[in-house]
Amino acid sequence: MKHSEDIFSIQNTVQFNQTALDIFKFQAENCSVYKQYIHHLGVNVQAVERIEQIPFLPIGFFKTHTVLSSTKPVQITFSSSGTTGMVQSSHQVTDVKLYEQSYLQAFNQFYGNIEEYNFLALLPSYQQRSGSSLIYMVNDLIEKSKHPQSGYFLYNHDDLLNTLLDLKSKNQKTVLIGVTYALLDFVEKYDISFPDLIVMETGGMKGKRKEMVREELHNQLTKGFGIKSIHSEYGMTELLSQAYSLGDGIFNCPNWMQVLIRDTNDPLTLIENGKTGGINVIDLANVNSCSFIATQDLGRINKDNSFEVLGRFDNADIRGCNLLVQ
Repeated sequence: MKHSEDIFSIQNTVQFNQTALDIFKFQAENCSVYKQYIHHLGVNVQAVERIEQIPFLPIGFFKTHTVLSSTKPVQITFSSSGTTGMVQSSHQVTDVKLYEQSYLQAFNQFYGNIEEYNFLALLPSYQQRSGSSLIYMVNDLIEKSKHPQSGYFLYNHDDLLNTLLDLKSKNQKTVLIGVTYALLDFVEKYDISFPDLIVMETGGMKGKRKEMVREELHNQLTKGFGIKSIHSEYGMTELLSQAYSLGDGIFNCPNWMQVLIRDTNDPLTLIENGKTGGINVIDLANVNSCSFIATQDLGRINKDNSFEVLGRFDNADIRGCNLLVQ
């Protein structure tokens, strides 16, 4: 099977498509739940010659089945956030270095050298939420930043304010990453002007605060932090890669990840760019589980292949980073 260096060295569409097809054929044989799903659809694996022909596994299978293409021992299991009684998604990872390389290389692709940044988190610490892939990533970014002021501030907004003011005075590159309602709580209490600050929100507010449209939310946050735009990351427990938005809710994927849009009325049919439908994700870093995931998110792809997330399917579970803190 393809090694990680092949996945993370992809530079163009031809390389992506070929690697995706190789991984599809590998997973169609070695991931039992995906193999059964493909069989029930009546898809001839050998006849699949384009990525548009690849079947996407509904994300709900991560709640009910073990989704693995590898026979190696599981190193870590990531689980989704959820309310009491909710069935959580579980992503068993046999090579956590694939995840580490994915988020480290993606951050470098979109933002540059990690060691130049100070990372502040309005999130629970890794000790408080050890099953979260997001917290695993943020914990590692904090460690690799090598800045003594990097850390968690979810329950200490006074310290966060003082730290932000100090970093601003030093002209230090800084990323503040947090669940959306915690960022709002902070700007309702404090007003700070830090124009070079990167504020990255990671999820909504279901169960915590009333829902807000993105424009209203970002207006409050940009005003409160004194910045021009709000950054976001699009990731989930079932993926080992994230897409990033540098503003306006427009996301771009790293080179080993791609988003396609499916027809909401015919989930096996893809639709053209510019139209709204269900988000399908190809995440080649998921080589040891399943790289082809049909999410419960709604979105559309723009002409430049960036994409927007427009909402959720009706009756989709409350889930995501907004439920990290209960």
